[in-house]
Amino acid sequence: MVLVLGSGGSPGFTLRPRTPRGTLCQCGRPRTAHPAVAMEDAFGAAVVTVWDSDAHTTEKPTDAYGELDFTGAGRKHSNFLRLSDRTDPATVYSLVTRTWGFRAPNLVVSVLGGSGGPVLQTWLQDLLRRWGGAVSWASACLPSPPRLWVASPAAQSWIVTGGLHTGIGRHVGVAVRDHQMASTGGTKVVAMGVAPWGVVRNRDTLINPKGSFPARYRWRSDPEDGVQFPLDYNYSAFFLVDDGTHGCLGGENRFRLRLESYISQQKTGVGGTGIDIPVLLLLIDGDEKMLTRIENATQAQLPCLLVAGSGGAADCLAETLEDTLAPGSGGARQGEARDRIRRFFPKGDLEVLQAQVERIMTRKELLTVYSSEDGSEEFETIVLKALVKACGSSEASAYLDELRLAVAWNRVDIAQSELFRGDIQWRSFHLEASLMDALLNDRPEFVRLLISHGLSLGHFLTPMRLAQLYSAAPPNSLIRNLLDQASHSAGTKAPALKGGAAELRPPDVGHVLRMLLGKMCAPRYPSGGAWDPHPGQGFGESMCLLSDKATSPLSLDAGLGQAPWSDLLLWALLLNRAQMAMYFWEMGSNAVSSALGACLLLRVMARLEPDAEEAARRKDLAFKFEGMGVDLFGECYRSSEVRAARLLLRRCPLWGDATCLQLAMQADARAFFAQDGVQSLLTQKWWGDMASTTPIWALVLSFFCPPLIYTRLITFRKSEEEPTREELEFDMDSVINGEGPVGTADPAEKTPLGVPRQSGRPGCCGGRCGGRRCLPSQRLRLYLADSWNQCDLVALTCFLLGVGCRLTPGLYHLGRTVLCIDFMVFTVRLLHIFTVNKQLGPKIVIVSKMMKDVFFFLFFLGVWLVAYGVATEGLLRPRDSDFPSILRRVFYRPYLQIFGQIPQEDMDVALMEHSNCSSEPGFWAHPPGAQAGTCVSQYANWLVVLLLVIFLLVANILLVNLLIAMFSYTFGKVQGNSDLYWKAQRYRLIREFHSRPALAPPFIVISHLRLLLRQLCRRPRSPQPSSPALEHFRVYLSKEAERKLLTWESVHKENFLLARARDKRESDSERLKRTSQKVDLALKQLGHIREYEQRLKVLEREVQQCSRVLGWVAEALSRSALLPPGGPPPPDLPGSKG
Repeated sequence: MVLVLGSGGSPGFTLRPRTPRGTLCQCGRPRTAHPAVAMEDAFGAAVVTVWDSDAHTTEKPTDAYGELDFTGAGRKHSNFLRLSDRTDPATVYSLVTRTWGFRAPNLVVSVLGGSGGPVLQTWLQDLLRRWGGAVSWASACLPSPPRLWVASPAAQSWIVTGGLHTGIGRHVGVAVRDHQMASTGGTKVVAMGVAPWGVVRNRDTLINPKGSFPARYRWRSDPEDGVQFPLDYNYSAFFLVDDGTHGCLGGENRFRLRLESYISQQKTGVGGTGIDIPVLLLLIDGDEKMLTRIENATQAQLPCLLVAGSGGAADCLAETLEDTLAPGSGGARQGEARDRIRRFFPKGDLEVLQAQVERIMTRKELLTVYSSEDGSEEFETIVLKALVKACGSSEASAYLDELRLAVAWNRVDIAQSELFRGDIQWRSFHLEASLMDALLNDRPEFVRLLISHGLSLGHFLTPMRLAQLYSAAPPNSLIRNLLDQASHSAGTKAPALKGGAAELRPPDVGHVLRMLLGKMCAPRYPSGGAWDPHPGQGFGESMCLLSDKATSPLSLDAGLGQAPWSDLLLWALLLNRAQMAMYFWEMGSNAVSSALGACLLLRVMARLEPDAEEAARRKDLAFKFEGMGVDLFGECYRSSEVRAARLLLRRCPLWGDATCLQLAMQADARAFFAQDGVQSLLTQKWWGDMASTTPIWALVLSFFCPPLIYTRLITFRKSEEEPTREELEFDMDSVINGEGPVGTADPAEKTPLGVPRQSGRPGCCGGRCGGRRCLPSQRLRLYLADSWNQCDLVALTCFLLGVGCRLTPGLYHLGRTVLCIDFMVFTVRLLHIFTVNKQLGPKIVIVSKMMKDVFFFLFFLGVWLVAYGVATEGLLRPRDSDFPSILRRVFYRPYLQIFGQIPQEDMDVALMEHSNCSSEPGFWAHPPGAQAGTCVSQYANWLVVLLLVIFLLVANILLVNLLIAMFSYTFGKVQGNSDLYWKAQRYRLIREFHSRPALAPPFIVISHLRLLLRQLCRRPRSPQPSSPALEHFRVYLSKEAERKLLTWESVHKENFLLARARDKRESDSERLKRTSQKVDLALKQLGHIREYEQRLKVLEREVQQCSRVLGWVAEALSRSALLPPGGPPPPDLPGSKG
């Protein structure tokens, strides 16, 4: 598409002074280049003495546009366009972003000056090279619209220069090229050149009214003449501005300023829904024309960054800006300003330049100075300081974009020092967009900062915002796949497009959590549409926000049916935002249960995570949460043992009414069970009402003589705190089945994806399925997940099979065999009871781990046994057809040889009788003591002996020692943690025995009949009140008791966090960090002191000058007759009394 844009001509001829014979116009073109009408205007009645571009040029459709092919550069084509300096910048911006295909920028840096010198200082070259990559990084971090976070394209940043292959433009092009070669991400830096058409060398090759696709451009063959310069091949786009001049620099300044001002008014992001595009002018060196350029930029409210030390206009403005901040502004100061301008611009008009500098200083808030003495300060820091300084307002609305920039670049230090100093009145709604950016970009420090400055999280977190947060998940991540799977299983349809952007649908987080954790441990996202902004779409608030019933009354900002801390904690856990999750856990309630639930969720997702690095990060975070739960519960237990026990047995509505013990077992948090508080509770449960100090002999006597129970032979412990009926309520189902409460029937749920192998009867999901909520198939799968349950099932099956065979005629001996095996299984099953013992329990754990090593060792041994057994049997007895004997000699004989039983007389023919005992031809031997007809071949018998030697060497030395080494490693690894394994298994054993009836077989039938009658006689949905004697592994507190318990837990959580913060401050790393900060502060103060010293010296010189002037005045007056005779009065000394 060809756009009709202005192209300057030169119809007006104005004679340039001091040219030979008047042949050169002020526009730079010779007399012969002008048409006849221009000559008539020049020598007619209306003689023009000053040439003006607007008055002496006309516009016509452009004749130079298309693509540039730099011959010999070896890079892709660049876009170019010749246009008038009066062209509308909106048209050009639309051309770049729509026709040329460049994405709208997130950051624009316009580099000015430095075009006169071909050689740039070394430190300036390094500065440009370092900032070239920083511009790309800063652009990539700029906030995009949250709802389009996933679909938004890669970010781009624009660097605008003159685009010529000389001076500063050449070095910027090299820096951009180096960055593009080293960059592998989606962020791209686009270098754009805005050059005057009259100074472009070989510009005639670009002229083609129909467009050039491409135009062959020769850029390095002609010698330098100092008037025309070639275009730089490292740029992606060129705007060749034609203002009618020829060989004159600066003709593009007007169009370039208008373009920069227009871009600064546009928005970032797709559809312009982001922040205003930051535009920063970077001045390096520069002649006196740059003062006009900077003056126009400040009038357009564009911030400018002055690179001090680069020379020219940059140094002049930097020194002037420093002087305006210094005290004193007398005549001497004005004289220094004129001397400074004369020093930097000796050929310029002093009065005009001084007036320009003064007008620029009236908007000094738009100027920021960067010096090489500032050190390697990051580019985003410099840009952010310049933009914040350019605001110059006390209204919070003027700093919203700068705050979002600080969030995007993760500069919390600048936000604290520049934006939250107390002079800006921030309101909660001002901070919501920045908080959304902080959450999406994983900026935990900014989340803390914004919430601490009054942001209301309860009003911020809406269903749509939470949906935007979940949409930030990477496309191929685990949580994204789970959310898609949940949406497909729920039968939801893809949202329709509206206004060019997809309307986000709140994700079914509850369904995902139930898939991961099961119904018991999953946080409750109740069903039913409580909020529907789009009727007919079928989703509600409950699909993405927790309700009040699932949260504690102590949840902060838990208004409007929301639990913001818990919702954000789950979001951070699912997206694996470690620091975010830690912060939300610290701010929320239900601290112990939330830490264990977070550990469970992270470990389940780590098992499902296909990415190894992501899985390792989830495991590390789960370990941290486990440690937080352990330490916090230890703090609570040291305060009150009774309340800590209630904290363990209390059901947590946030995690599906699961208790801390259930969550810890599901999460395999063995360190949690190893605590004294948990073991003390388990000991109380194991002993019941009896004191744990009761001797064993008393228990044995009472077992054989039950009336002794009512004597003082057995002591019973007294409860430290008797609970009242209003304070405690116990579930009858926990007594009957050892499970959770019975509620309304829910739809059948899928089997949890992440149920650990340790989950069985005592697990969370098993606890739920013990009632009437789960299907029999699900209950069976959960029951078989426990290895001891599998052992019980095998034992019972063998018992029934053995009894059946004994009662069947002809199968008596088979039944006896089965019962013998069954007896062995029942005997091995007794090991489970021994796990409660402190000495035997850890040893059983070690043996179980070693059995796994034996299982893997048998693979190596089996391969070697088969290889050796088949080879030797084929060499010794090639004609034997007795299949059972062959199998016995192939497998059983090599196995016995490992333990030293080597029948040499059956393998070595030297020990046999050489006789032809076979009907087949060949050499045969008869082993001594063998039956007639069992012959051994003598052929290659030496190979049999060699194989025996090799087999014994490998099996007895290599493999057996490998097994011993595996046992040693397992023992050394498990021995230190065997206590943790044992204490976790002890909980399962105690819970299992508490769920069983009290009477032993065969009287257990009475207990079963009693429980059946109670279940049948009980009214539905009306649980009977129970007494403390029927307490099991779950306790139900009243609202008041639960509120007091959670308050007590929150207090200890705060104390725990304060202690951790204090320990962290006292650590060596923090001390070193504080020392480094103090040293930096001292260096800054020393710099200020040096600055003050310089100012004092200036003041001293001024005072001395004033003293000399006053002395001269006094002397002149004393010589005249104007003063009375006598000297001046003496000075008033300090402390003198008048």
